[in-house]
Amino acid sequence: MTEQPPPPDTPAADSPAADGPAARTPPATRGASQTPYTVLARKYRPADFSALIGQEALVRTLSNAIARGRLAQAYMLTGVRGVGKTTTARIIARALNCIGPDGQGGPTVTPCGVCEHCRAIAEDRHVDILELDAASRTGVGDMREILDGVRYRPTSARYKIYIIDEVHMLSTQAFNALLKTLEEPPAHVKFIFATTEIRKVPVTVLSRCQRFDLRRVEAETLARHFAGIAQAEGAGIEAEALALIARAADGSVRDGLSLLDQAIVHGAGTVEATQVRAMLGLADRAAVFDLFQSLMGGDIAAALDQLADHHRAGADPLVVVQDLLDVTHWVTRVKLIPASADDPAIAEAERTRGRELAQTLSMPVLSRAWQMLLKGLSEARGAPSTLQAVEMLLIRVAFAADLPSPEDALKALKDGRGEAGQPPRGPATPPSGPAAEASAPPTAESPAPAPASTDAACPGDFDAVVALFEARGEPRLAAHLKRDVRLVACAPGRLELNLDPDAPLPPDFLPRLRQRLSTWTGRLWVVERSTQAGLDPLSARLLAEARQEPLIAALLDAFPGAKLRLEPLSEINPPPPEPEMEMEMDMNWDADSALF
Repeated sequence: MTEQPPPPDTPAADSPAADGPAARTPPATRGASQTPYTVLARKYRPADFSALIGQEALVRTLSNAIARGRLAQAYMLTGVRGVGKTTTARIIARALNCIGPDGQGGPTVTPCGVCEHCRAIAEDRHVDILELDAASRTGVGDMREILDGVRYRPTSARYKIYIIDEVHMLSTQAFNALLKTLEEPPAHVKFIFATTEIRKVPVTVLSRCQRFDLRRVEAETLARHFAGIAQAEGAGIEAEALALIARAADGSVRDGLSLLDQAIVHGAGTVEATQVRAMLGLADRAAVFDLFQSLMGGDIAAALDQLADHHRAGADPLVVVQDLLDVTHWVTRVKLIPASADDPAIAEAERTRGRELAQTLSMPVLSRAWQMLLKGLSEARGAPSTLQAVEMLLIRVAFAADLPSPEDALKALKDGRGEAGQPPRGPATPPSGPAAEASAPPTAESPAPAPASTDAACPGDFDAVVALFEARGEPRLAAHLKRDVRLVACAPGRLELNLDPDAPLPPDFLPRLRQRLSTWTGRLWVVERSTQAGLDPLSARLLAEARQEPLIAALLDAFPGAKLRLEPLSEINPPPPEPEMEMEMDMNWDADSALF
């Protein structure tokens, strides 16, 4: 089936001047005084089945029915707005009443468009084709008035056709009045119903009709269709801009054509993607990926700054959340189906970043982000301030990025209990000093607690943590720990780091550290990001070595509250003061002449 639009000089299906001289004049040469402008949605309305896009099943069924003469008495067309329900009804009316250019033809799949009936139907002036709006004529009296003319034969056409749009708006009494005629209509009468709310139509009516569900048109099909129309109109438009319009149309051809019409007027010369994005109030796709990466990395400050940039650029905060949901869904698809990242319809930047995020983010993290964004979107819609609600949503998502998944937390809790029924493990750092000796039970069988730094299963200093990652085959994480972080605090079961903002850290760096440490040591680890200055790896190593000195270890045991820290050498051993200059003063002075 062809999907190209008719040439620019093809008359619109419902244009009042479809056959006049102006209709045969190219659009570029028409003056405003000759013919009023016709919007693209009406100008390029399909006139036959070959011009319908995205409805292959419907076209095949109706074409076979018309070719074989197996015509039903009533058709029910349903689907979302703008997918071609009314257009299909008019095409059926033309196909059933076309008589060909010579006036001798019968029902055909390809109406000629030049015979008397085709022209009259295209111009909405055929007396035997009654197009009604059920939204304005809902009562039983209106329906009886319509049905009174069913018994009369058509004036000139082959069939008298009733096209009732938005049929679900009819009242119950109107539906009941229609039932008998709909079940056994005269041979010269056909009913075509169109509705967007098929569930509101009584089953007694549906059982008397052949139902066709018109599907949403895929974005790729819409983009190709819009490209042909833009070329016919002589308008230049980027492929990315067409993709944005097709995505915003959400499967509706009419919505997409309205947006395309607006974009052609909005852009000067070639319509660019930035102009379409500004027109639609969308955020930059690359910027949305940056925001998503900041959220998954727990960088709250950067995420709020990026949201503020989107808002200043004119993006709706709710649309930003919807874009984040799209990114989450895309990354999840790439993670589960890697071949989906090879789709040529997706921009190269999105495919590349989707692969990178899919490799670093786990399924529990993506599922949790989806649920939080979806729940937060509904909350933001009802909030007094949409921007504030979205900011709080981003803060929750960023904080949750560092939390363990439910499976990891449950496993860590089970491992921390040891035997069944035993209480959970005690504090992360065992007590030491006189207090520990006083609290120890007076039994000879109880072994003394081992120092944290000598526990082979749970590292107690930063060097041991780095060594554990190197020994377990995680050289990249170990390299990041050596180069891109500053240590704030380290104890068995707890790690607090200050991350370098310019370092190329993965977005899930902290969650991966926590998961690996919890799995390897068999206990729940808390890995947090700190805003304190912290120590570089060399300083942390020096402190760890200093704690191993017997004298310093004895002092720390004797004074539990004491802390060990590094100070610059200049502050510990300040330079000697410069010698003061001795000044000689003449102490011989006359007291009588002294002035005070």
